[in-house]
Amino acid sequence: MYKAPVEEISFTLNHVIGLSGAIDAGRLGDLSQDLVDAILEEAGRFATNEMAPLGEAGDRQGARISDGVVTTPDGWANLYRNWREGGWNGLTGPEAYGGQNLPHMLNVAALEMWNSASMAFALAPTLTMGAIEALDKHGSDELKAIYLEKLVSGEWTGTMNLTEPHAGSDLGVLKTRAERRDDGTYRIFGQKIYITWGEHDAADNIIHLVLARLPDAPAGTRGISLFLVPKFLVNEDGSLGARNDVFCHSIEHKLGIHGSPTCTMIYGDGKFGEEKGAIGWLVGEENKGLACMFTMMNNARLAVGMQGVAIAEAATQKAIEYARERTQGKAPGWTGSGMSPIIEHPDVARMLLTMKALTQGSRAICYACAHAIDMAHHSEGDEAKAWGERAALLTPIAKSFATDAGVDVASLGIQVHGGMGFIEETGAARYLRDARIAPIYEGTNGIQAIDLVTRKLPLSGGGQVGGFIAELKEVAERVASSNKPAFGRTVEGLQAAISDLEAATEWLLKAQAEGRVAEALAGATPYQRLFGLVLTGVYLAKGALAPAEDGKGAHRMALCRFAVENLLPETGALNRQVVEGAASLEAARSVLA
Repeated sequence: MYKAPVEEISFTLNHVIGLSGAIDAGRLGDLSQDLVDAILEEAGRFATNEMAPLGEAGDRQGARISDGVVTTPDGWANLYRNWREGGWNGLTGPEAYGGQNLPHMLNVAALEMWNSASMAFALAPTLTMGAIEALDKHGSDELKAIYLEKLVSGEWTGTMNLTEPHAGSDLGVLKTRAERRDDGTYRIFGQKIYITWGEHDAADNIIHLVLARLPDAPAGTRGISLFLVPKFLVNEDGSLGARNDVFCHSIEHKLGIHGSPTCTMIYGDGKFGEEKGAIGWLVGEENKGLACMFTMMNNARLAVGMQGVAIAEAATQKAIEYARERTQGKAPGWTGSGMSPIIEHPDVARMLLTMKALTQGSRAICYACAHAIDMAHHSEGDEAKAWGERAALLTPIAKSFATDAGVDVASLGIQVHGGMGFIEETGAARYLRDARIAPIYEGTNGIQAIDLVTRKLPLSGGGQVGGFIAELKEVAERVASSNKPAFGRTVEGLQAAISDLEAATEWLLKAQAEGRVAEALAGATPYQRLFGLVLTGVYLAKGALAPAEDGKGAHRMALCRFAVENLLPETGALNRQVVEGAASLEAARSVLA
């Protein structure tokens, strides 16, 4: 059974990413280390004791629909109420509407624990938090007054409605339409698919944020507007009124996240209300809805990265526990009686260490992204700009590398279990099934790579990524100056990997400057993985260099060395893919004809 790794999460936040330093410097208001510790401990307790048991049961039962009514797995509605009453939904919410306005670093740490316990359950608050941020930044004062307090408390949940049957990642061709009314409202007509927690029984109202197109809107993405469409209309006194003309037509039968209702939503079919059309209110300005929705999507992309971390952590815990108990054969050097635990076999140990390294590296990358967001919010001028660019640079890496790691680690977890991993009763397969969606949604990892290479590398004329690489070199120099034999060949490995990253970065920037965009895009995904691997090695090194107050310094050093000497050699091949791969890709296109 999953147990929240509160100590490791706290160590990463404080000693690798910089939370304690920001607290000591007064950068985060009156936040204290005692409060941080209390929040992490209670979040871990709730995730371990209350969420994890129902996560397993919910996967087996799944969400159900009957006559348009969606029911979550047994116990989930009550679990959600307990979670909401604990105040967890408002950790980073605006104080004016009942939120605690705590750092994003704490929220993503809690999200990790929720998602490890049950990714399917945690999707509901994840979407609500995104809706809060979008509405807080772009909604009118009237909309905020009506909806934000209920969303921040978690009494109502939120959704994000982008995808349509014919329009996946290309939102410019969406067909959902909006019609103006004289009273300032709009009527929404259309179909949205893959809407996470679009209908359920855990909250009294569901607030949908919906992308739609006005009749006179420009073509493409420049003509998209964002609308708030509640399941139930809200009366002037704040009570719930009539049912709006929106309903769930069906829920998807999915590979994983079975407890999460993934809905097909129908707007304006005439099923509810006196006239056809779901009543909606404009969020932001007409034809500028995509910018508003991206506020929500950027929040969601980091949250999805945390899902990858969470699945990797849970899968690693389960695999290590199994490997300690399962006996098979006799490992080299085994002196005990009978067969040895499989954890003693070198190949199994290699798999488990790979799982731990990818998990801890992904965690640090995502936490570093959250730290940059917090620093940007608590800075001004050029410093705020620099931190904002750092968050922008790290977001696609956090989303993609962590979710790819989640899949890889969950797959390795099945391998450690052997044949029993392929059997559902062990629970190892669930993690792979759940993990597989994360590299797909909120912008596929290929789209993240495009964003990283074409939009994020050129920030400040390449100065942001250049400065970041310089910081990575400084960590490698600190390892060198430590003169600790236990690091093995970590220094050489880190320096070589960082050189690979620097060379690939310079090549991509030059290729785009010269108009060779197709060549740059051919290497975007390998580059994204290259960046993530380098960050994994560097952040593990930072952890190994930090004061080992918990007595695990030798373990961290050994894991860092393993990662650098066994995983980071891949960066050389990835660099060659970035620089040399475009020609062979173009030459092989005829194979696909």
